[in-house]
Amino acid sequence: MNQTSLTSILFATAILLTACKPGDPTSTEKVAPKFGKPQVYVANYPLKYFAERIGGDSVEVKFPAPSDEDPVFWQPDDSAIAGFQSADIIFMNGANYSKWAEKVTLPQSKLVDTSAGFKAQYIGIKADATHSHGPGGEHSHSGTAFTTWIDFQQAIQQADAVAKALTKFNPDASKNFTALKAELEALDARLLAVGKRIANAPLVASHPVYHYFARRYALNVRSVLWEPEIVPDDKAMEELKSILSTHPAKWMIWEGDPAQDSVAKLEAIGVNSVTFDPCGNVPDGSDFVAVMKANVEAFEKAFP
Repeated sequence: MNQTSLTSILFATAILLTACKPGDPTSTEKVAPKFGKPQVYVANYPLKYFAERIGGDSVEVKFPAPSDEDPVFWQPDDSAIAGFQSADIIFMNGANYSKWAEKVTLPQSKLVDTSAGFKAQYIGIKADATHSHGPGGEHSHSGTAFTTWIDFQQAIQQADAVAKALTKFNPDASKNFTALKAELEALDARLLAVGKRIANAPLVASHPVYHYFARRYALNVRSVLWEPEIVPDDKAMEELKSILSTHPAKWMIWEGDPAQDSVAKLEAIGVNSVTFDPCGNVPDGSDFVAVMKANVEAFEKAFP
């Protein structure tokens, strides 16, 4: 091969490599994945639902967190981290949700912080107590409130960020987002109406995850650190009674359906139970919108 031919081949190769260089994940320029469908990795189940519904069959969505762990406190293994690092797009929740991401290197050109649009409205939390649930070990809820999507207007903004990033792979992304937005707006309107009926009456929550929910729907909430499957002991009940002495709530909001013994203990002191599942992980036999509809219906029934 002569020098001229070799130079031409090297030049053409350089052009191809430059063309394949990853860019802005929100760019609408169509990008071909390396192998098969674009690989989309997500930080939690709401983002998995948004990506699957908006991206459709055009993308393959991966959510590697185990079903029995809270994704916000999940610690991925090397294989899961490698998956995120090799993804075509990575959807993160923002609000300091994925603690593990602070300790690993992820490709910035692939990252989409779905909460960036309302970062200025993040809620800070000061919590001294630590506790554990599941295999994640001890943790605290201090820092930034992270359950962003149960303010349905914020969920819409997160879904919009997903849609903008997936347009390059699916021409129907905008249409799919519009349909999802309409459903979330309807749920939002129903909860705003419930909030008006509650009229700032005191409520308690089983866990400190309802900050954005309470702000959006004008709810007066104080929290304990209880788990739905664990019946509160005498100490927990005394701590709750102390809260009730200055915050006389008649309802407790649970993350999941509480044990019947827990319900009975609360009823004995004049507190009823209602479930609003944040749905951070994949629900059994259901999906995100179905769970949120059930949540709203439970609140409408509790506060007619």
